[in-house]
Amino acid sequence: MKKNNFMEGAIIATIAIIVSKILGVLYVIPFYDIIGEKGGALYGYAYNIYNIFLIISSAGIPLAISKITSEYETKKEYDKKNAMFSIAKKVIYFFSLFSFLVCFLFAKPIATIILGELTGGNTIGDVTFVIRCVSFALLIVPILSVSRGYLQGHKYITASSLSQVIEQIIRIAVILIGSYVSIKILNIPLTYAVGISVFSAAIGAIIGYIYLYLKMRKIDNLKKVNLNCISQKEKNEIVQKLIGYSIPFIIINIANSIYNTTDMILLIRGLDALGYSATDIETISAIFTTWGSKLISIVNAFATGLVISLIPSLVSAYTLKNQKEVNMYFNKTLQVLLFIILPITIFMSIFASQVWNVFYGNSYYGPIIFQYTILVAFFDSAYIMICSALQGLYKTKLIYMAVLSGLATNVILDLPLIFLFNKLGLYPYYGAITATVIGYLVSLSIPLYSLYKNDNFRYKETVNKLPRLLLSIIALIISALIIKTFIHFPTSRMLLIFFLGAIGIILFGLYYLINYKVINDIMGDKLSKFIKK
Repeated sequence: MKKNNFMEGAIIATIAIIVSKILGVLYVIPFYDIIGEKGGALYGYAYNIYNIFLIISSAGIPLAISKITSEYETKKEYDKKNAMFSIAKKVIYFFSLFSFLVCFLFAKPIATIILGELTGGNTIGDVTFVIRCVSFALLIVPILSVSRGYLQGHKYITASSLSQVIEQIIRIAVILIGSYVSIKILNIPLTYAVGISVFSAAIGAIIGYIYLYLKMRKIDNLKKVNLNCISQKEKNEIVQKLIGYSIPFIIINIANSIYNTTDMILLIRGLDALGYSATDIETISAIFTTWGSKLISIVNAFATGLVISLIPSLVSAYTLKNQKEVNMYFNKTLQVLLFIILPITIFMSIFASQVWNVFYGNSYYGPIIFQYTILVAFFDSAYIMICSALQGLYKTKLIYMAVLSGLATNVILDLPLIFLFNKLGLYPYYGAITATVIGYLVSLSIPLYSLYKNDNFRYKETVNKLPRLLLSIIALIISALIIKTFIHFPTSRMLLIFFLGAIGIILFGLYYLINYKVINDIMGDKLSKFIKK
C-alpha cells in the first residue's frame, strides 16, 4: 500500500469524505419523505447527543494517534509507536463502554433537558428511546477511529478514507431500508423507525472496521510489535502523551458539537417563550439539527479532509524544527479555506432556495434558515482547521483559551440575540445563528493573533492573495445574482439539479479563470497528477 504526501493525502481524504457526505446528503431526499419533519426533529435530538458522547470517547483519539504515530515515525522510535497503538486500543475500550453506559442509562434525563416544557410534538419517551438506540454505536465507532488514526499517522490516507465511504454506504442502506419497511410496510410507530435509523451507525461501523482490519493485516510495517523493549516508565510516558494529545482534540470537537446542542436547546426555549407553536419549533429545530446540517456537512468535508492530511505533515515539519515548512503548511490551510471553501458557501447561500428544493421540496423555514447557516459553515471549517493545526503545533493552552472564549460568547449571546432580533422585526432564529458566528470569530481571532505575535508566524503569502480573492468573490456574487434574476427555475427536482449543476460549472469556471494561478499554487501539480491517476 502506497503512502500519501500532504496535498495528495488531502485530496484523497477530501474526495472520500465528500463522497461520504454527498451520500449522506442524497439519502435524506427519500428519508425526509419517509419520516417527515417530526421524525427529522427526533433524529436530530438523538444524533446531537450521540455526537457529544462520541467526541468524549473517541473524537480526539484518531488525530492524537495520527500525531503521535507521525512523531515516532519521524524519530524512528518504532517500538514506542507500536506500544502507543496497543495502549490506545485498551484506553478506547474503556471509554467506549463508559460512554455507552452513561448515554444508555441517563437517556431520560438527557431527553428532559432537550425538550424542557415543550409539549405537542415528540415526547420525552420518544427521545429517550432513540438516544438509547444510537448509544450502541458508541461501542463500535471509537474502536474504528483508533485504526483510522494509526493509518493516517503513517500517511496511509487511502484505506482510512475508503473505510469511511464503506461505513456510510452501509449506514445509509440500513436507514432507508429500515425506515421504509417499518413505516410503509409494517406500519409501526414513527419512533421505532427513527430508532432503527439511528442504530444504523453501529452496523455501518462494524462493516467499516472489518474492512480496515483486513487492510491493516496486509501492511508489513504495521505488524512489527515488540512491547518487551518498552519499559514501564516509557509506557507511562506514552499514556500521558496519548491523553495529553487527545484532550485538546476532544475540546476542539466537543465545542463544535456543544455549539449545535446549545443552539438547539436555547432555540427551543427562546421560540417557546416568543409564542411559537410546538410544530413550528420542532420544524425549525429539525432544520438546524438534521436537514440543514446534512447540506452543511458537504462544506465541512473539505476542512475535515485537509485536517486528516495536515496533522501528520505539520507534526513532521515541527518535529524537525523546520519553521519555514510549518509556516507554509499553515498558510496553505488558510488559502484552501479562503479560495475553495468560502466561494462554495457563498454559491450555496445565494441559491439556498433552489438547493433546499432539490433535497426537500418546498418549505417556508428551510431556505430562510439555510441561506444563513451555510455561511456559518465557513467559520465552522476555519475553526476545525486552525484549532487542529494548533494541536499539531502543541499549542494546547491556546486551544483552550480560544475554544472556551468562543463557547462562552455563544452561550451568553444566544437568548439575548434571539429576543433582540425578534424585537427588531427580524427572524429570531437568526439571532442564534449570529451568536454562533460571533463565537467562532472570537475563537479564530485569538490564535491567529497569538501565532503572529509570539511565534513568528507570518501571513504575508496569504494576505498578498486577498485582492484577487476579493475581485473573484465579487465577480462570483454579481454573476450569480444576475443568473438568479433572469433564469426561471423549474419545479422538477431532476431539472433543478441540471440547472444548478450547469450554473455551478459556469460560475466556478469563471472563478477558476480569475484564480487559476493561485489555486494551482495552492494545490501544486498534485491535483492534475491525481486526476490523471
